[in-house]
Amino acid sequence: MELIQTDAYTWEIPQTGDMNVPARIYASAGIMEAVKKEETFRQLINVASLPGIVGRAMAMPDIHWGYGFPIGGVAAFDMDSGVISPGGVGYDINCGVRLAALNLEEKEIRPHLEDLVVALQKHIPSGVGSTGTVKLSLKDLKKVIKQGIPWALSQGYGRDTDTGRTEEGGCMKNADPGDVSDRAMDRGKNQLGTLGSGNHFMEIGVVDTIYDPAAARVFGLAEKQVTLLIHTGSRGLGHQICDDFLALMTKKVHKSGIALPDRQLACMPVQSAEGQAYYRAMACAANFAWANRQILLHMAETVLMHTLGISPRDLGMRMVYDVCHNIAKTETHVIDKEKRKVCVHRKGATRAFGPGHAGLDPAFQDTGQPILIPGDMGTASYVLAGTQKAMEETFGSTCHGAGRVMSRKAAKKAAKGRSLQQEMEKKGVFVRAAGRGTMAEEMPEAYKDVTEVVNVVHGSGISKKVAKLRPIAVIKG
Repeated sequence: MELIQTDAYTWEIPQTGDMNVPARIYASAGIMEAVKKEETFRQLINVASLPGIVGRAMAMPDIHWGYGFPIGGVAAFDMDSGVISPGGVGYDINCGVRLAALNLEEKEIRPHLEDLVVALQKHIPSGVGSTGTVKLSLKDLKKVIKQGIPWALSQGYGRDTDTGRTEEGGCMKNADPGDVSDRAMDRGKNQLGTLGSGNHFMEIGVVDTIYDPAAARVFGLAEKQVTLLIHTGSRGLGHQICDDFLALMTKKVHKSGIALPDRQLACMPVQSAEGQAYYRAMACAANFAWANRQILLHMAETVLMHTLGISPRDLGMRMVYDVCHNIAKTETHVIDKEKRKVCVHRKGATRAFGPGHAGLDPAFQDTGQPILIPGDMGTASYVLAGTQKAMEETFGSTCHGAGRVMSRKAAKKAAKGRSLQQEMEKKGVFVRAAGRGTMAEEMPEAYKDVTEVVNVVHGSGISKKVAKLRPIAVIKG
């Protein structure tokens, strides 16, 4: 395999063998060394071999080993000759991030941080299999997965302006509950308004640095301002939908004449009955995740007001944006100077539409789409903006986070004998987790340097830096 560095942040794998398109990795020299050791590029080559793929198979700088597709992977498929793959979306469908800004500064909230963390952990259900206070009948659950955020708004969660600050307005229109199994429905019915486990979190932060004052003003961000970041997805509902369709497509794929380089890449033609059923079920999970983050933000707002003893007006919580980073969507992109509809898979990658895109709210027409990049609990998170170059090179996509460099098992081993909670508090970050194991798995050393990852996408021009957020309190699932 030939790996050619074309500039400081771009590496190309020429089309050879069974590849239908070339591959590209966005990475610094340091990140590329880690990629070579893990051999994640082999997963990217496999993706480039799938039927109907167009342009390039791409990986963002937070690339690491995933199920079938690498995490950090982006691939677009022709609507007629291409495929759709659950492994190209992932188990946690519409795992995503929501950012809100507050009318508070760090000095006003710092004395209350420990109380806030305790209160958030008490009132925000988290951990494996956690269930929420929002109890749904089957009829109501069908409405949630059909409507997404509009359902949550109809129940009094949030503000009408939130839809314009959410990818897809918080609702994929072709969701059909009829394509969701009874088992998936059962797993999701009591999990709305829950954080979940693993790398899911709620983080109180502070705007530490502004890089683009004009964009920051549009996004509603200012230096020293307190922020709230929520990272979670579609919980057991999305996991079961992925499981169901992986099993179905694994059985059916060979009958469709598709030869797989890896069985984890089980897929079906986009326009096949199975492909369309998966797309509709996946949309249901995406809508569930958006409703989930909508409710979690409402719950967090209530906890903050009660704990701090202030009014909604004084708290001033308002949405900045909500993005998903595990999804497949039908989008129109320019390929070989021609506009084409394609099925874009983003797995551990974020949509990054540039200025002027019709899919953005009028507020972001000049700035490009807000992009939220969470880091590990001890360093920083970033707010970026989409660019025209992303539209031209990456199907309007960028990175989604820091990306793991250490397995969960290895992280637990490395954390043995250490008090990670005390270490974090010495850095000024209060952390609470549902279990000790989660704290170890999510230790800062388990992740790439998020600043290096962000510098790659900024330096390559597929996103631009707007603001840096510094964590001061975190609750982990």
